[in-house]
Order: sequence, then C-alpha cells, then structure tokens
Amino acid sequence: MPHYTLPILPPNLSHNAPKSPPSTLYTLSEPPYHGQLPTDHSTYRSTSPNTAIVIDNGSSTLRAGWSHTPTPQLQFPPLMARYMDRKLNRKLTFVGSEIFFDGTARGQAKSVYEVGSNVVNNWDVQEGILDYVFCKLGIDGSAGAVDRPVVMTEPLANLGYARKTMSEMLFELYGVPAVAYGVDALFSYRQNGGSTGLVISGGNMSTVLIPVVDRQPMIAHATRLDWGRAKCVDYLKDLLKVKYPGLLTTGKVTDMQVEDLIQRHCHVSLDYDGETVQMLDWTGLEERDHVVQLPYQEKEIVQKSEEELRRAEEKRREGGRRLQEQAAKMRLEKLVRKEEELSYFKDLQVRVLAAPTKKAAREILDEDDDIKDEAFLDRKIKEMEKSIRKQRNKDVGDIEEPEGPAEPPSYPLLDIPDEELSEDSLKTKRAQRLLKANHDARLRAKAEKAAEATRQAELQRLDDDRRALDLPAWISDHRAQRAATLQKIRDRERLRADLGNRKSHAAQQRMKTLTSLAADTVPGRKRRRGKDDDEDFGDDAEAWNVYRDITYGKEDDDDGENEDEELASQLKAVEARLLAFDPDFGEQSTQEAQKDWTKSLVHAFSRGPWPYDLESAREGAQLHLNVERIRVPEVIFQPSIAGVDQAGIVEIAQGILGDRLAGHPARGGVAGDVFLTGGYSLFENFDRRFESELRAVLPVDLELRVRRAKDPLLDAWRGAASWAQSVEGRQAFISRAEWMEKGGEYLKEHTCGNSMG
Repeated sequence: MPHYTLPILPPNLSHNAPKSPPSTLYTLSEPPYHGQLPTDHSTYRSTSPNTAIVIDNGSSTLRAGWSHTPTPQLQFPPLMARYMDRKLNRKLTFVGSEIFFDGTARGQAKSVYEVGSNVVNNWDVQEGILDYVFCKLGIDGSAGAVDRPVVMTEPLANLGYARKTMSEMLFELYGVPAVAYGVDALFSYRQNGGSTGLVISGGNMSTVLIPVVDRQPMIAHATRLDWGRAKCVDYLKDLLKVKYPGLLTTGKVTDMQVEDLIQRHCHVSLDYDGETVQMLDWTGLEERDHVVQLPYQEKEIVQKSEEELRRAEEKRREGGRRLQEQAAKMRLEKLVRKEEELSYFKDLQVRVLAAPTKKAAREILDEDDDIKDEAFLDRKIKEMEKSIRKQRNKDVGDIEEPEGPAEPPSYPLLDIPDEELSEDSLKTKRAQRLLKANHDARLRAKAEKAAEATRQAELQRLDDDRRALDLPAWISDHRAQRAATLQKIRDRERLRADLGNRKSHAAQQRMKTLTSLAADTVPGRKRRRGKDDDEDFGDDAEAWNVYRDITYGKEDDDDGENEDEELASQLKAVEARLLAFDPDFGEQSTQEAQKDWTKSLVHAFSRGPWPYDLESAREGAQLHLNVERIRVPEVIFQPSIAGVDQAGIVEIAQGILGDRLAGHPARGGVAGDVFLTGGYSLFENFDRRFESELRAVLPVDLELRVRRAKDPLLDAWRGAASWAQSVEGRQAFISRAEWMEKGGEYLKEHTCGNSMG
C-alpha cells in the first residue's frame, strides 16, 4: 500500500492538539425576513409638495425615505418574486425580505441588477420595487400620481440609456413632478463635510475612486476597480468548494449567508504575507480557526445490548485468531518452498563446481533458464539465504500447538520405498512429507529466533556498557543511526514517488526498458524455432527479470515489504533508546509524532487543530475559516490572487495622486483628505492598511490623511436627503416639462452628480 507524506509544521510551532471540540461554533445566519413593513400614511399627509422622496437604489440594499427624516423608512434588498399560486388561483408578489417568507418566492426571486453589474437592467423588477416603495411611504394615489419630487442615486458614469429609461418610468408611469440624480459616493462625501479630496467607495459590485476639488468631482480622472462585496461572496464560495468538495453544491448555503460569514469573520491583514505564513501555526490556531456549523442530519445508530456487544467482540477475536493462524501457516509454507528452492540451487552449485570442464559447467547451468552464470547463481543463493534468515526471525513458527507433553511426531511411511506402497499410502506419504517439512521448518525458525534473541541480548549488554562509559558519544551515535535509517526510509519513499512521476529519472529508465522490450529485436533474446513472439512470451528469463525490475523497482515485492518492516523496526528501537536516555529527544521528535495529523498543514487548513471523525455527520458539515478570513478582503489590494487582471486599490490611488494630478495646484488638498465609504470600508483594518501602503508609495513631501465615513452604509442616503433640501439640490431637479422639452438625455450638472467638469 503506498505511503503518502503530508507537509509537516516546524517542531517549534507545534504542540499537543486539543482533544475537546471547539468552544465556539458559529452558525449560518437566518434569512433576513422581518415581516411585512408597515405603511406610513401620516408622514406623507404632513409633508409639503416640495418634500422629496430620496431613494438610494443600491445593488445590495435599497434605502428609501423622506428627505426631512434622519434615517430612511425603508431598507430591503432589491429583489422581487412574482408567480401564480395554483391553489389560491391568484398572482402573488413578494418584494425585498418578504421573499424569504415563501420557499417558492425564494426560487423565483430576481434582482434589479444582473449578476456582476451595477446598472439597472431588470426594469420589470425595478417597477415592482418602486410600486412597493411608494405604497409603503403612504402615497395613496389620491392625486392621480406620485406628487412628490424624487432623488435617485446612480452609479458613477451611469449609462445614458439607463437614466433615460428611469426618467421615463418616473415621469410617465408615476407622474412625479421632478427628478434628480446623483452619485452615492459623492453624496456620502458631502454628508461628511468634504470639499477637496479623493473619494473611495467600496461598493457591492465595484470600487470607484473619484478626485474632488472644491466640491467639483473630476469625473475624467475617476477610476473603477471591478471588485466589490458581491465579488467577495463568489470568491469565498469558490475557495470553500475547492476546500470542501461537494459540501456547498447541495444548496445548504445561500449567497446572503456567505456574505454574512464575510462580514462576521473576515478582516484586512496589516501584513498579508507574514500573517498568511503564521495563520496555520499550531500555537493559537484555536482562536484563528473559526468553525461554522452547517445544517446536518445525524445518522441513526442502532443501540445494541451488552450481551450482543460481548458476542460480537468474541466473534471478532475468534476471527482475528483464525486469521493469524492462517497467516502463520501460509508464511510457514512459503518458507518451506523457499528452503526447497535454496536446496535445489545449492545442489546445482555443487554440481557446477564438481564439473570437470567449463563447458560441462555451462551445460549444467543451461538446465535452468533463470541462471545466467556462476556469479549470478552465487548471488542468487546469498540473496535467498538472507531472505530465509529474515523470515525465520519472524513469528512463522508460533502456531498454537495442542496442550500436553511435547512428543516428536512420527512419519513412518517416509522410510518405505514408493514401490512397496499402494496408491492411498502414497497420498498419505506425500502428506507426511509436507508435515515433516513444516515441522522441521518450525524447529529451525524457533532455533533461529532463539539464537537471534541471544545475539540481541549480547548487543544490548554491550550497548549498555558503552552508554555507561560515555553517554554523549552514545547519544551522538544513536542520533546518527536514526538519521541514517530515516534517510533510507525517505529514499525508498522517493523511489516509489519517482516511479509515479513521468519526468523522474526512475520513470525515464523504466520507459527506456519498456521501449527496448517493444523493439522488434531485443538484444540477447533467443527466439525458439517454430514459435511466434506471442507463444514464447514469458519464457525468456531475461525479459522476466526486466519485467520484475520495472514492476517492483528492482526488488522482489516480498523482500521490499520485509525491508520496509525492518527499517521501521530499527527506527522505533533507536528512538525508544533515545527517548529513555537523551534529555533533548522527546515524544514530538519521533517520526510517528511528526506524521501525526496534529502536524499536518492540510489538516490544519481544512479541519483546524481538532481531530476529525469521518463517520460524524456533524463534523462533516463544518466549515473551517482560517486563511480565507484574510484572503478574501485582500483581493482589493492584490486582485491577481483572484484572477482579476487589474491594478490594486493602492496602485490606482497612487496613479491618481502621483501621475494624473501631477502639477495640479489642488494635489496636496486631494491627498490631505482621502475619504473611504461604502460597505467594503467596514472591514477591520481597511483604513490602516490602505493608509500605510499608500504612504509608502507617495512622495515624502506630500501630506496624506485618510478618514472613513461616520456611517459608510447610510451616509449616501443621508447626504442625498440633505442635498435635496439645499438650494443647490432644488436647482438641480429636472421637471416634467423640461424632460418633455429637452429629452431623456438632458441632465443638470451639480457637485454630486455625473458631470464632466
């Protein structure tokens, strides 16, 4: 059976693994169903016709409310599901978090935005969501239209067609008196008192960087990075699918639950390369490895009575004893066959040595096709003697004998010639011959074991005497002996691995041998007359030796197993002596401890510092988040690790501040107010990491100041609400009359909109 070696942690970074389960098990978040949102009629009736409705039309969360209120009245995901219920015979519509109330609605849900886009393209869903917003804000339609102006956020550099369609829907379908559009990031910057600076908005679909001078956005110098929180969800799902194949393909985890895992467990590393190296260190891994429990169903276990368990245990023991006896008998029979074969080769050697001439010796050797020459015969005998000696030292003779006085068995038919025996007696004689051979082999094996035990005892006495005289030298010799044994084990493992590697030297040699065998004429091979190539396949001793070489790596399979066992036994013996007398050699230094799962990087990565039960349904439905906690947020700094062929956020900011604004009089002011907003900025250490890396690549004389929005999620809506009540905001609205006169492409430029100033 092949042996696979896993990567091993350095000894100074490992300790005994905790046997108890993790103290904290994280669970998946429940679907964000908050019930039906209430309808507010009172606020609508108390507002004046100039009070605007502010809608932050985000791709992850839509926020809507009145411009004079401090917070939005509505917050829900931009999702809608509409289907025909056959039992009720009516069409049902679910909007926002309401879709999580109904299983069919979850399957039918559609978003305003297509996957990977932050531009509105599902207008049927957008219409249903606007219906829902206006109804929940208490607009009863008594005026025949939505008689309030609307402020709508849009992405940076929004498509003209998307804005035109949105205006057409608001003016024609809802009859709003006026509409204004603005960029959510700029609204957030205005809400936080910004005037001149670099606005960085980490949104759901993308991240945008917009330089602003005297409240005027420089859209021509703005840059977008196609990475946001939604991309983080897809990336984490891909990582977990590779880490736990098949676990996430059953629909157990939704995108919203994965996003919740990112928000709760991920953070930006201040030193990504260094923390990645240390993340799987055994020390402290219990705190760094977060275990998430997925839903599971435990297997039903049938409880047996104590009597049934006792009978099953006795049955297993009896079966094991029979197998041991059978294996001992098979080893003994194999030893007998080897001894008979050795006796044959020794007789052949005696005949060769007694031959009067070399020609006569050659003729004797030709009687056996496997023997090439005298040197080969001598080497064959020595190898067989060594193999038989090793096998005798094993427990081949320890077959249970019947109790009672040991009497030597008798085999009376062996001394009678075959001519004097009947057919039945001949069969009995052959059985007695086999029994005698087994008995003699068992006696020889026991004698060999006794002699070996005596020799080992003498070696142990000499070793103890040498240890008592010079302990440091004794320890040094045993450490060198252990290192040599380990090197032999590694060499054998490397040979096995090389034979499976097509480009290794061992595999290349095997391929050369196979190529020579496949040739039309094989050097040294004799073809017999009257036979085809296929008829004498396997008769050629040289070809058979080559086949054995390429199959077993130039050694007999039994001898190879014996060699492995002998090396393992030698290693355990020398390690046991070092454990007893070397104060610097502990349990963690042994090979068995180093191959334990508690030192495996693969196990630490996938299962943390705890043992894993393959039969446990609970442990099989667990996710271990460790390296992913810093790798997922890291993509915005290093997009290449997720396969995104774009520059990182620091490199983009450096290009804006260092190249595009080079020589601009407001360059110092822009660098002095780098403003972070959006959901991505909520990652722990995001602002510190961004500031430290940007500071390292900017000129020394350029003062840098980085700050984060007071509320990166709601400040865009609050900024749009306060802007709608300002003089600038009231002047930026487009009335229905202007829209009809100047067309859907008409847009009034302002400091928070998609202007080209």
